[in-house]
Amino acid sequence: MRFSVLVEVRLRPGIADPQGATIERALPALGFSGVEKVRVGKAVRFEVVAADEAAARDEATSMAERLLANPVIEDAEVTVISGNGRP
Repeated sequence: MRFSVLVEVRLRPGIADPQGATIERALPALGFSGVEKVRVGKAVRFEVVAADEAAARDEATSMAERLLANPVIEDAEVTVISGNGRP
């Protein structure tokens, strides 16, 4: 079966996020007030062929741990959708 996968990678709490800080400082100048605690991450979307959803999740989690995220400073959240749906 084919599964759609979304891996969201974020900096761990306590890790400085200079890109998020820059965005947070710039938003008021663009007329957006009240925005706090901006954090920037990345999203990786792909499809994987696996026997079932659990196998797809295990494979995607392994990819996230070994390549997509730096486990020292980042957390990865894996979402798997069966069929041709998008996460």
